[in-house]
Amino acid sequence: MTEQKQSISVLRLGHRTGRDPRISTHLGLTARAFGADTFLLAGDEDGELLAGISDVGDRFGGEFEARHEPSPLGFLRRFVEAGGIAVHLTMYGLPYHDVIPELPHNKPMAIVLGGAKVPREYFEICQHNVAVGNQPHSEVAALAAFLECYSGGAAGATEFEGGKLEVHPSERGKDLRENPE
Repeated sequence: MTEQKQSISVLRLGHRTGRDPRISTHLGLTARAFGADTFLLAGDEDGELLAGISDVGDRFGGEFEARHEPSPLGFLRRFVEAGGIAVHLTMYGLPYHDVIPELPHNKPMAIVLGGAKVPREYFEICQHNVAVGNQPHSEVAALAAFLECYSGGAAGATEFEGGKLEVHPSERGKDLRENPE
């Protein structure tokens, strides 16, 4: 019997078009590269940003959904009620190295990343408020560190199938090839 991959969604709160496209794009790309299968953008709807993230999946392979979430609090409530695990990455949480061993790997997970100010309700709905350090830092770094540790060091080793392009590791230079399939 084949083991089914755990579903991991990343919910980015408070996106502001014109101000946050770079950080939100990097969160989506990091989510994809480190094993998540869905990126949910809450705040301003930004179709161009979501299309850019989806285009990476088309070019480099893998199944990944990037979409706008108009009701992030409602999404999170339904997610938890359906048995999912909600993890809020915040510098005010418990140390991630202490929390990760307690997290299940057999239930869907939603990782919540805030924008400027996260409303109190998110701290209450999420079963785990987790810190990747207790100093101000990048949400992208927190997401990458969390997913790398949660995966046991295998987060970046995901094989992406079905892309038009393949990256072949090289000590020097770029080795990018068109997929022959």
